[in-house]
Amino acid sequence: MPDGASTTSVTTSTQVSVVPANATAEPRKLALPVVDLAVYLADPHSEAALAQCKLAALALEEHSALSIKDPRVDESDNAAFLDLMEDYFSQSTSDKLKDARPEIGYQVGSTPELTELPRCGRDDECKEAVEKMNAEDKPLNFNSEDPKWRFFHRMGTPPAVTQFPGLNAEPVVPQAFPNWIESMDKWGNLMLTAVTTLSEMVAIGFGLPKDTFVQLSNHGPHLLAPTGSDLEKYGKVNTVLAGFHADLNFLTIHGKSRYPGLNIWNRAGQKMLASVPDGCLLVQAGRQIEHLTGGRVIAGFHEVVVVDSTIKAIERQRAAGRPLWRISSTLFFHIASDNLLKPLPAFETEENAKQYPPILTGHQVQKELGFLNLSS
Repeated sequence: MPDGASTTSVTTSTQVSVVPANATAEPRKLALPVVDLAVYLADPHSEAALAQCKLAALALEEHSALSIKDPRVDESDNAAFLDLMEDYFSQSTSDKLKDARPEIGYQVGSTPELTELPRCGRDDECKEAVEKMNAEDKPLNFNSEDPKWRFFHRMGTPPAVTQFPGLNAEPVVPQAFPNWIESMDKWGNLMLTAVTTLSEMVAIGFGLPKDTFVQLSNHGPHLLAPTGSDLEKYGKVNTVLAGFHADLNFLTIHGKSRYPGLNIWNRAGQKMLASVPDGCLLVQAGRQIEHLTGGRVIAGFHEVVVVDSTIKAIERQRAAGRPLWRISSTLFFHIASDNLLKPLPAFETEENAKQYPPILTGHQVQKELGFLNLSS
């Protein structure tokens, strides 16, 4: 446990089952806590709400991930969004390329397959950490471009003035989808509302004012960022769809995918195949929360691969007559570009101040995009 880490013990009756990706006859199991936002929304000052806040903070501290239940988000909303993105990504390559904006690091619109490189393959410190892992916990290949497509759609209110206009560009609207903005904004706002509420709860769980993280995220370049992987082309077991990496933003939130295959690593370095209960959302820690907490929370590593249960899902989707594209209904929640990233006073020590030196969030994002092969 890092210096100053909480030792508060919180229990919950609802847990997410997570089993090892390299499971044998007797799989190791890990339970990720499920935080119920309804308790906090009903009375944020209640003892029950405080317990959920502490649970959220502890889950991020120990696992860099948790699952949440939000009464404002219905599973039908996730299904409608997945349908939309399956239809979008099943278009021709030439149609999707019309929506790409490489001149601004693909920070809005489409990103073609075989463009984005996993960060770890270009980071010596990360590669050294992988070398020290147990064989069963090591990720699959992360040294080649991901075969996934992505679409970035800007969410929230952009800043009136910013040093980073490329990170706050206007949304792209595909020609074949006249209701695109409305459909994207509907799901994106549900995700943005959920992760904003969770950010309040995490702050409270760490003993901070509830608006600590939310204020820093105001006018952030939040991105609805669904990925699409063509399982007709890339549907073989152990195919890497998104190589080993941690997200660059503050928190990442997803709805449940129709295709299993998300491997996550907990703080102990154990590789697990994540399973999200119906009606729940998965949240993962990114590099910005790691910076602000001085490493109290660390960015969660993960990869997406084709596993045996992915093949079963392909068969179900084929029988239903749907396009065989694996969609992630993801939103990246960001700290505002012009805010300074550095350990907050409650977390700062002499040691972590050196490890996490001050940097404008926009510069941090630009640096990370260079690692990802999305900008120079």
